[in-house]
Amino acid sequence: MTERQVSRWFLQCLREQSLLLEILFLYYAYFEMGPGDLLSFTKMFKEQGFGIRQTNRHLVENSMDTLVDRIGYFSCLILVEGMDIDFLHKCALEDRTEQHQFSNTPEMDQMLLTFGDIPHHGPVLLAWVLLRHTLSPDESSPVIRRIGNTSLQLGVFQYLTTMLQGLGGTGNNCTASTARMCIYGLLSFVITSFEEETLGSQQHLINAACEVLSAPSLAELFWETKPTMGLGMILDSAMGMFPHKTGLLLQLLTALLSDKSTAKKVYIFLDKMSFYTEVYKTKPNDVISRDDETLWRRQAPKLLYPLGLGQTNLRMPQGVLGQVAVGEQGYVVRWDYSYSAWILFTCEIEMLLHVVSTADVILHCERVKPILDLVHKMISTDWTVSDCLLPLTSRIYMLLQRLTSVINPPVDVIASCANCLIVLAARMPGKVWSSLHHTGFLPFASSPLTNMAQSISAEGMKAGNYGNLLVLIEQPRGEYAVTIAFLRLVTTLVKGQLGSTQDKGLIPCVLLVLKEMLPTYHKWRYNTHGVRERIGCLILELVHAILNLSPEGEASCSTPTLQSLCIYSLANTEAGQAVVNIMGVGVDTIDVVLAAQPSSGGSEGPGQILIQTVKLAFSVTNNVIRLKPPSSAVSPLEQALTQHGGHGSNLIAVLAKYIYHKHDPALPRLAIQLLKRLATVAPMSVYACLGGDAAAIRDAFLTRLQSRTEDMRIKVMILEFLTVAVETQPGLIELFLNLEVKDGAEGSKEFLLGEWSCLQVVLDLIDSRQQGKYWCPPLLHRAALAFLHALWQDRRDSAISVLRTKERFWENLTTPLFGTLPSPSDITEPCVLETCAFVMKIIGLEIYYVVSGSLERSLKDALQKFSSGRRYEYWSQYVKSLVVHVAETEEEGVHSFSETQMVISAWRMLLILSTSHWDVMQLKEDSARLKLFMDVLDGTKAALLVPMSVPCLRLGSMMATLLLILLKQWRSVVATAPDVLAPLSLILESVLQADQQLMESTKAKVFSALISALQIQGLNGGEISQLPQLLLCVCETVQDEALALIDSTRHTAQVRDVPDDKDSMETDAVRSVQKDQRDGVCVLALHLAKELCRADEDGEHWVVVMRKIPALHSILSALELSLRSKQNLYFTEAALHLLLTLARTPQGAAAVAGAGVIQSICLPLLSVYEMPSNGASQGFSRKSQDAPCWPGVYRLSMSLMEILLKTLRYNFINEALDFVGVHQERILQCLNAVRTVQSLVCLDEADHTVGFLLQLSSFCKEWQFHLPHLLRDVQINLCYLCQTCTYLLHSRNMLHHYLQAKNGEALPSGPRAQRDPQTPSKAAAEGGGGEREEAEQKALLAVQCSLLKILSKTLATLQHFTPDCCQIILDQCMDLAEYRTLFVLSFTTSAFDADVAPSFGTLLATINVALSMLGEVVEKKEPASLSVASLVSSEETQALKSLLMFTMENCFYVLISQAVRCLKDPSIAPRDKQRLKQELGSELSTLLSSLARHFRRGAPSSPASCLLPSPQPPGSKASHEGQEPFLQLVQVFVRHIQR
Repeated sequence: MTERQVSRWFLQCLREQSLLLEILFLYYAYFEMGPGDLLSFTKMFKEQGFGIRQTNRHLVENSMDTLVDRIGYFSCLILVEGMDIDFLHKCALEDRTEQHQFSNTPEMDQMLLTFGDIPHHGPVLLAWVLLRHTLSPDESSPVIRRIGNTSLQLGVFQYLTTMLQGLGGTGNNCTASTARMCIYGLLSFVITSFEEETLGSQQHLINAACEVLSAPSLAELFWETKPTMGLGMILDSAMGMFPHKTGLLLQLLTALLSDKSTAKKVYIFLDKMSFYTEVYKTKPNDVISRDDETLWRRQAPKLLYPLGLGQTNLRMPQGVLGQVAVGEQGYVVRWDYSYSAWILFTCEIEMLLHVVSTADVILHCERVKPILDLVHKMISTDWTVSDCLLPLTSRIYMLLQRLTSVINPPVDVIASCANCLIVLAARMPGKVWSSLHHTGFLPFASSPLTNMAQSISAEGMKAGNYGNLLVLIEQPRGEYAVTIAFLRLVTTLVKGQLGSTQDKGLIPCVLLVLKEMLPTYHKWRYNTHGVRERIGCLILELVHAILNLSPEGEASCSTPTLQSLCIYSLANTEAGQAVVNIMGVGVDTIDVVLAAQPSSGGSEGPGQILIQTVKLAFSVTNNVIRLKPPSSAVSPLEQALTQHGGHGSNLIAVLAKYIYHKHDPALPRLAIQLLKRLATVAPMSVYACLGGDAAAIRDAFLTRLQSRTEDMRIKVMILEFLTVAVETQPGLIELFLNLEVKDGAEGSKEFLLGEWSCLQVVLDLIDSRQQGKYWCPPLLHRAALAFLHALWQDRRDSAISVLRTKERFWENLTTPLFGTLPSPSDITEPCVLETCAFVMKIIGLEIYYVVSGSLERSLKDALQKFSSGRRYEYWSQYVKSLVVHVAETEEEGVHSFSETQMVISAWRMLLILSTSHWDVMQLKEDSARLKLFMDVLDGTKAALLVPMSVPCLRLGSMMATLLLILLKQWRSVVATAPDVLAPLSLILESVLQADQQLMESTKAKVFSALISALQIQGLNGGEISQLPQLLLCVCETVQDEALALIDSTRHTAQVRDVPDDKDSMETDAVRSVQKDQRDGVCVLALHLAKELCRADEDGEHWVVVMRKIPALHSILSALELSLRSKQNLYFTEAALHLLLTLARTPQGAAAVAGAGVIQSICLPLLSVYEMPSNGASQGFSRKSQDAPCWPGVYRLSMSLMEILLKTLRYNFINEALDFVGVHQERILQCLNAVRTVQSLVCLDEADHTVGFLLQLSSFCKEWQFHLPHLLRDVQINLCYLCQTCTYLLHSRNMLHHYLQAKNGEALPSGPRAQRDPQTPSKAAAEGGGGEREEAEQKALLAVQCSLLKILSKTLATLQHFTPDCCQIILDQCMDLAEYRTLFVLSFTTSAFDADVAPSFGTLLATINVALSMLGEVVEKKEPASLSVASLVSSEETQALKSLLMFTMENCFYVLISQAVRCLKDPSIAPRDKQRLKQELGSELSTLLSSLARHFRRGAPSSPASCLLPSPQPPGSKASHEGQEPFLQLVQVFVRHIQR
């Protein structure tokens, strides 16, 4: 063995001896020892020299002295206990000494006569003297006297004091208590049997008695014994010299304070003193005495203390008698005078205050210190007497101030004062602080603290009297009683949560500790072993208390707080390095200190203090990193923690090795907690820091994790560390996962669990079968599942692949979901909720990651069991009850809110997944879905109906998200649900009352949910009672949001206009800017208002609300500003949609017009589009038709004008003419642009424009009167538009070519052309030629449909610009000058050329195109056998047919009207008229025959047949082809021109 190993072995031998002797002592404390055994033990101990003469005594080192002493103590105690002094005392009292077992032991006498060379013999000799004196007083008096003298020469009472102190306190130490009981019996009998004068120094005797009485039970026992027996005689003796000698009595009484009952006895004892002892060197003049001088009588009253008038004092009255004893000191007089010692103590303190600057100060300090120690023990034991002691405690502050400012301050008295203040501060921190900070004792700041830099530099701070005392007195002497008291006092004041003002006063104290003490305390001089460790521990306790203070509201201000100062100092100064050095002590050093410690028990040994210090260092560092404000720079503390050193020298490795520590489970737990924190925040690899020890440390971690008897909190912390490592420490987690590649096919990787894999331990923890054998606590179960969840969340595929295929893995994992949880009000273990949440999240992630067909069979079975066991309904109900419980207990404070939030989040994820993976998750039944949906709705309602509670609003926001998704995904279920509008209305009302910043997103969700509910359920056929209130809420919101948007838009415009000037006086820049978002509250509120207005068909409720709230004016103001500044696109679109909906009813349209819609839209709309200067076609972009854009706003505005004009007719004609006049250029440009741009966006605008012109064309005369030139231009452009549409519809290949060519161009006014939204982009990008061709055909069809719509509306508009057919045919006197000729007399097919004027050939071509398209539609859709049902094969086909028929009718109508107009026009030559008749006759006849064929095959009748003049009623049906009304009209016309 090496020298070190030999030393460790011998140390262990000594520990074993000590423990064996300790066990023997405890055994003989309860069982009798025979005379033979006593002799044997005495011989054995004598031979071994009571532990001093060890077999290998050359191996004894200085550090082992305490163990050797301990062996001697127990050897001595065994012999004393073996003599059974208690039984001896009992025999002596009952006069039956012969019954004692040691009545005749000559060998023992001979043996003990040889004792006396080592201190351990003292108590044994004393006990034997007592034994022999009691059993045979006459026989052996010389021997007794000799042995007794030897015992006293060995300093037996000092030895007993030292021994009992060495055995430790009596807190949880049964050995120390038993030893004190043994010595109590010995001392009691000794004092009873022998005269006190023969026992040596009274001080030593009282010291020993005080140490014995520190056992609480013995103090109580003392008060029950008679004062004439045992230790009571010492008390009586000490009281005899009081108050001449105060120290002995007060020391004894201090020891007798153990609990409240003994405190009361001590207080009463001192409050009713009956004797006052004084010592006179000479006889005073104011007394008369007997002749023998044994009795004195006082002739005059006397003030006992020479203090000033009016102060507390004692007055001895005239005539008091005093017994006199003459001794070496002079006359000792015991006056028969009753007084309270507490008043005397007050006088003593006052006296010390008077003489503090004189030479008497030392003498008075000796008298006052025991008083202060007694007061300290008294108020510590029983706080209720503190009021009675107020005269004493209130003078401590002045005492502290005076004593600390003298030249040579009495350190022990100052420490006693501070100790008293510690107890007072624990109860009254504010009062103590207010009195203390005036004394100058504590450090203070001479100027106010303003910032962190000033505070850290300690500028303007004074060390106070304590700081001077530390540097000038304590450090040179190496004694630190005041420092220990100072640290405890400041810690107590910090824990008292004084408040921000007082905390700022404590900053200089804390700064002194952080700057002057923490970095250097280990270098100070120390006289006593263990004080350095104690000071380090106290400093860290102070820092720990500060870091655990709850942060105050003022923390945001620039002035540093205690906590921010501590954090900054530890992170950036030497103080942090000192803490790092403490943590770097290492597990080996701690083990060495513990091994050298004589006893493993107790909490005051050097090992325990070292462990406590290191634990505090861990906790402090962890808190500093947690609370440190985020910063890009790495602080010196973080650098010191994470720097890589040589092998094993870096701190990370030291921290990890604390896992080997076994004595205190909190030490490795806190080390792992700090490791977890560092792994999260520090950019370093823990695995690299561990170096070659990594595998061994991993094994140690797993050994403790799988141990059945290990502390549960260590296991939880290890799992939490691994959970963090999954995300942040890839190397380390691979080490712990320890997966081995299975030998298999080349290229495929299958994994197996290694021998030291943490996964096996985790699988054992969650194994449901082992719960019967070994219970897994809920916290541990939760930690195991959190680790598994981290693997899934981080996509650790190798580990997941092993886990998911493990037998019974999914069954064990899902077990928590099948249990029955306690009701929310009865939950005692909230972590059970987190456990279930993690299970739900793992299942959700697995379903999301894995293709449904590849899911493990066992997981599918578990999901099937979950569904069939009605667990969806159970969990839905339980989650709802959790939310309801939070809402109900909100006022009392929510206990497990974070766990509740986690469960709701996990359940939400599971339900959202079920909307898309319902088949895998077995959630197929509509009844189950309905139950789930209604529970979510009820839960949302419960949470959001408590608008003042932040927890409820958070839960409500989560539930509202889920509700919205379910509304959109489960439309069929919601359609069958009970009315959801009523609860949603209540929710909205409540949410609108809550804090707006918190509720912004929730409000948006509720609005969106209401929109979806209205779209799905409508008003359920009736009216909901909440509709008026709902409308009111929505309109108020719309108004508020619109006004906020106005402010925000103006502010943005100002910021845009103002140059970037640092000195700008703008003060509103900080406010939150109202953003325009597609899913913002403002936009959604407008959409909801639109849906409500659509639901409120007759408009009654709407009108009432609009009278109360001028929302329309606010909307229009915001709309006008948005259009002018070309901002807030989403708001603008939503507002126009609302106005469009309102305009469909007469009341709504009147309100919109009356609110000034034309002023808000007409001119501002000019800002939306920019008129191009180089060609019309560039003004039209090719954006997707559905994307929100400003051209879309223009189209909506055009539609709004159209609807308003259609609804209001003549009441809106002037506004409509204003609009068309302002935007005439854009209108004409749009009509003309169809020739060059065939994008759907351009065609859509043309469609909207022609639709507006169609409505306006009904008012030709007004238009002609106000804007005659524009009317002519519009008519011409419409004719050209008709020609363009006809040509493009006719030449399909040309249109296809145009589309391909135009879509390839880059246009300056917009981004590159996008495909039609109906075209799947993926197919266009990746598909083959067939898919591309199909997509192009779809795009072509969409363009053709748009062109056809434009053509039909164009012809319907031209119908208003041409004479009425019947009128012009029948009325011979008609004024033809009112109507212009629209088409020239030409019958050639129209060319695609702007120079060729539209002609009758254009109209005929239009009819032909429509007829051919109709034929194509019918042929493509018709089956071989004709039947009526086949004609309506789909809605789209039917609509297309109707549109084609409508186009033909209008075209025939315009053709006939224009033809008759030409025939009646006198300005046209007769030859031309004749040609017109011939051409039209032949062309129309051909068309009629083609049409007849179509109708015979079942072509649709005209959708507008009832509007056209006809010889027959529109509803009648006839079998022959001529019965179609418009055909009859054409036939009449043909016959008319052929006459």
